Amino acid sequence: MHGYGPTPQQQTTSRPSPASLAAVRVILVAVTVLSCGLLGWVAMLRLAIVTRRTRDWVLLAAVVVLNTGLFVFVMEAPDDPDDMSDAQALLMMLWLVAVLIGVIAYYLYAEIRHYGSAPPHGAPATVPPAPLPYQRHPAQQLHQQHHHQQRPQPNPYTVQTPPPTPTPAPQRLDQVRAELDELSDYLRKEGEGR
Repeated sequence: MHGYGPTPQQQTTSRPSPASLAAVRVILVAVTVLSCGLLGWVAMLRLAIVTRRTRDWVLLAAVVVLNTGLFVFVMEAPDDPDDMSDAQALLMMLWLVAVLIGVIAYYLYAEIRHYGSAPPHGAPATVPPAPLPYQRHPAQQLHQQHHHQQRPQPNPYTVQTPPPTPTPAPQRLDQVRAELDELSDYLRKEGEGR
């Protein structure tokens, strides 16, 4: 009960259309790939803002730290590729690939999962009511619905009225014939009297 005044409105979550979601995903994955993973934090930032989960904010911070460390590692590496040891080159390549694949995989997984569980476009976000202890199991409800579909149940709130008693047709028919005979006799007398 809300008392007097306007009733509070349910909050609706506006879900982007599937086409715009796909476009945003393609753009963010392309930005991450084209920057060799150094701009992977952009996709993680969008994910953290959309989902608002602590885990996604922590992963965003981890990606920023990893990218900063990779940037520092690249800046400290020798300018000439021939002066770089094989271990340094391998470490840099594995670091790049791990951040790149990790960010893309987690971003796509988490965002698709987030929007897969959200209500359809334009529908209000409602929480289904918790089952009450006296409710039947869904299988029992389905079984009961199946039985209700087979034989229709009469409405207990309707008043049964007896069917109208028909007037005997032959009596009414005889009365109409007698009246028509009287009318025709009357018309004949009128026609002969002229």
